[in-house]
Amino acid sequence: MYRIRFHGRGGQGMKTASRILGSAFFLQGYEVQDAPRYGAERRGAPIFAYVRAARQPIQERGIILAPDLVIVADDSLLPMPAAGVLQGVTPRTTLLIHSSEAPETWRQRLNIAGSLLTLSAQAEPHFAGTALTGAAARLVGVIMRSALEQAVRQELAGLGEETLSANLAQALAAYDGMAAHAGQVSEGEASAAVACPRPDWVDLPLDEADAAAAAIHAGATSVEVRTGLWRTLRPVIDYARCKRCWWVCSEFCPDSAIKVSAENYPEIDYEHCKGCLICVAQCPSHAITPIPESSEVKP
Repeated sequence: MYRIRFHGRGGQGMKTASRILGSAFFLQGYEVQDAPRYGAERRGAPIFAYVRAARQPIQERGIILAPDLVIVADDSLLPMPAAGVLQGVTPRTTLLIHSSEAPETWRQRLNIAGSLLTLSAQAEPHFAGTALTGAAARLVGVIMRSALEQAVRQELAGLGEETLSANLAQALAAYDGMAAHAGQVSEGEASAAVACPRPDWVDLPLDEADAAAAAIHAGATSVEVRTGLWRTLRPVIDYARCKRCWWVCSEFCPDSAIKVSAENYPEIDYEHCKGCLICVAQCPSHAITPIPESSEVKP
């Protein structure tokens, strides 16, 4: 069985990428599972999706703990423990990273023994999902180019011919670019339930309600959740163009991450700004512009 995990951020197309790869496997005659896993996160939040493919019925369920291929659409997730990118990675796991850094650089940073490949991040970020899917289809070595093309057309048919053609070109280019590594990813061994340890009781201590109850007893506790780590694009205010109509951007910010100074200028709290860019769309004077979070130009 092939076990493949996609890691990315909300808005980068990981759910769609897993569907395309799952459809391509299905067109080759495989039994398939493909599904995303996320909660109520917005754009920029770490999410993952998984694909299982086998010639026989698939009895496994849940998250993939022992992946054959791990695909990373955003290399800023790699140092984040909460993203779980390296969970279950073994020397036989292939790691495919969408990054402008060389594979040797990531191998040294991550200190892993398995195969590590990179796909150039020079392409438009919103094409990363389809490009990585094309590369993955070639890495498994059992998906024909025609099946990949059909899967892309099937899953993106509703986006219009221009968007479909652009994504298809990225997927096929990545497929062709991984020709030297075709078939590198092999199927993992079947896991038997009898080999799993039996569950046991866990005794939990009984705490007072103010420490353990499923309730919020005080406000302002979410300030400790630094959701600014989710951001891929950073909104920046050009104060020379700002008209101080602060009630527009601050009211529309869904996370109250825009505060107002004593002089009525908006100020962005970058520790909690998720980068949804609603403020960019709503600013009447176009004084707020997005820049890549990886840019060296920081306010």
